[in-house]
Amino acid sequence: QVQLVESGGGSVQDGGSLRLSCVISGYTVSRYCMAWFRQAPGKLREGIAVIRDGGWTHYDGSVAGRFTISRDAAKNTLYLQMNSLKPEDTAMYYCATSDWSSLSLSRGTYMYWGQGTQVTVSS
Repeated sequence: QVQLVESGGGSVQDGGSLRLSCVISGYTVSRYCMAWFRQAPGKLREGIAVIRDGGWTHYDGSVAGRFTISRDAAKNTLYLQMNSLKPEDTAMYYCATSDWSSLSLSRGTYMYWGQGTQVTVSS
Protein backbone atom coordinates (compact mmCIF):
# COMPACT_ATOMS: atom_id res chain seq x y z
CA GLN A 1 0.00 0.00 0.00
CA VAL A 2 1.41 3.37 -1.04
CA GLN A 3 1.30 6.08 1.61
CA LEU A 4 2.48 9.67 1.36
CA VAL A 5 2.85 12.04 4.30
CA GLU A 6 3.69 15.70 3.75
CA SER A 7 5.23 18.06 6.27
CA GLY A 8 7.03 21.40 6.40
CA GLY A 9 4.19 23.78 5.70
CA GLY A 10 3.65 26.90 7.74
CA SER A 11 3.26 30.66 7.69
CA VAL A 12 5.96 32.93 6.28
CA GLN A 13 6.35 36.51 5.15
CA ASP A 14 6.48 37.61 1.52
CA GLY A 15 9.96 36.72 0.21
CA GLY A 16 10.52 33.94 2.72
CA SER A 17 11.40 30.28 2.20
CA LEU A 18 10.05 26.89 3.20
CA ARG A 19 11.02 23.31 2.44
CA LEU A 20 8.27 20.74 2.13
CA SER A 21 8.92 17.04 2.63
CA CYS A 22 6.92 14.01 1.58
CA VAL A 23 7.82 10.68 3.11
CA ILE A 24 6.65 7.80 0.93
CA SER A 25 6.14 4.17 1.88
CA GLY A 26 5.27 1.26 -0.36
CA TYR A 27 6.84 2.97 -3.38
CA THR A 28 10.35 3.46 -4.76
CA VAL A 29 10.92 7.18 -5.20
CA SER A 30 13.42 6.87 -8.03
CA ARG A 31 11.36 4.49 -10.12
CA TYR A 32 8.71 6.59 -11.86
CA CYS A 33 7.52 10.18 -11.48
CA MET A 34 6.51 12.20 -8.48
CA ALA A 35 5.07 15.67 -8.29
CA TRP A 36 3.91 18.52 -6.12
CA PHE A 37 0.49 20.05 -6.58
CA ARG A 38 -1.23 22.90 -4.81
CA GLN A 39 -4.79 24.05 -4.35
CA ALA A 40 -5.82 27.51 -3.25
CA PRO A 41 -9.31 28.17 -1.86
CA GLY A 42 -11.87 28.25 -4.65
CA LYS A 43 -9.38 27.11 -7.27
CA LEU A 44 -8.55 23.85 -9.00
CA ARG A 45 -5.63 21.72 -7.89
CA GLU A 46 -2.65 22.51 -10.12
CA GLY A 47 0.61 20.73 -10.73
CA ILE A 48 3.68 22.85 -10.08
CA ALA A 49 6.72 20.56 -10.14
CA VAL A 50 7.55 17.01 -11.25
CA ILE A 51 10.61 14.78 -11.12
CA ARG A 52 10.94 11.51 -12.98
CA ASP A 53 13.32 8.58 -13.26
CA GLY A 54 16.68 9.83 -14.43
CA GLY A 55 16.26 13.02 -12.43
CA TRP A 56 14.51 15.05 -15.10
CA THR A 57 12.39 17.87 -13.74
CA HIS A 58 9.70 20.20 -15.04
CA TYR A 59 8.05 23.23 -13.44
CA ASP A 60 4.97 25.30 -13.99
CA GLY A 61 5.84 28.82 -15.07
CA SER A 62 4.40 30.29 -11.88
CA VAL A 63 7.14 28.67 -9.76
CA ALA A 64 10.03 28.14 -12.19
CA GLY A 65 13.20 29.73 -10.88
CA ARG A 66 11.85 29.94 -7.32
CA PHE A 67 10.96 26.33 -6.41
CA THR A 68 13.14 23.22 -6.66
CA ILE A 69 11.90 19.63 -6.55
CA SER A 70 14.28 16.90 -5.42
CA ARG A 71 14.27 13.45 -3.87
CA ASP A 72 16.38 11.33 -1.55
CA ALA A 73 16.13 7.66 -2.50
CA ALA A 74 17.82 6.51 0.71
CA LYS A 75 15.15 8.27 2.77
CA ASN A 76 12.33 7.58 0.27
CA THR A 77 11.46 11.25 0.52
CA LEU A 78 10.40 13.90 -1.96
CA TYR A 79 11.19 17.56 -1.30
CA LEU A 80 10.07 20.96 -2.52
CA GLN A 81 12.36 23.88 -1.72
CA MET A 82 10.36 27.09 -2.04
CA ASN A 83 12.19 30.42 -2.16
CA SER A 84 11.02 33.97 -2.79
CA LEU A 85 7.53 33.05 -1.68
CA LYS A 86 4.65 35.33 -2.63
CA PRO A 87 1.14 35.73 -1.18
CA GLU A 88 -0.23 34.05 -4.30
CA ASP A 89 1.67 30.89 -3.34
CA THR A 90 -0.72 30.46 -0.41
CA ALA A 91 -2.39 27.06 -0.82
CA MET A 92 -2.59 23.51 0.41
CA TYR A 93 0.36 21.60 -1.05
CA TYR A 94 0.13 17.92 -1.98
CA CYS A 95 2.67 15.37 -3.10
CA ALA A 96 1.67 12.69 -5.57
CA THR A 97 3.21 9.67 -7.25
CA SER A 98 2.52 7.71 -10.39
CA ASP A 99 3.11 4.24 -11.79
CA TRP A 100 4.15 5.86 -15.07
CA SER A 101 7.29 7.63 -16.18
CA SER A 102 6.34 11.15 -17.23
CA LEU A 103 6.96 14.86 -16.81
CA SER A 104 3.26 15.57 -16.78
CA LEU A 105 1.73 18.10 -14.40
CA SER A 106 -1.74 16.79 -15.14
CA ARG A 107 -3.66 15.56 -12.13
CA GLY A 108 -4.84 12.47 -13.99
CA THR A 109 -1.27 11.14 -14.28
CA TYR A 110 -1.02 10.52 -10.54
CA MET A 111 -2.57 7.66 -8.63
CA TYR A 112 -1.37 8.21 -5.07
CA TRP A 113 -1.78 11.34 -3.00
CA GLY A 114 -0.88 12.69 0.39
CA GLN A 115 -3.22 14.59 2.69
CA GLY A 116 -1.54 17.94 2.14
CA THR A 117 0.30 20.58 4.13
CA GLN A 118 -0.80 24.22 4.35
CA VAL A 119 1.45 27.06 3.19
CA THR A 120 0.44 30.63 3.98
CA VAL A 121 2.41 33.62 2.74
CA SER A 122 1.54 37.02 4.14
CA SER A 123 2.44 40.42 2.68
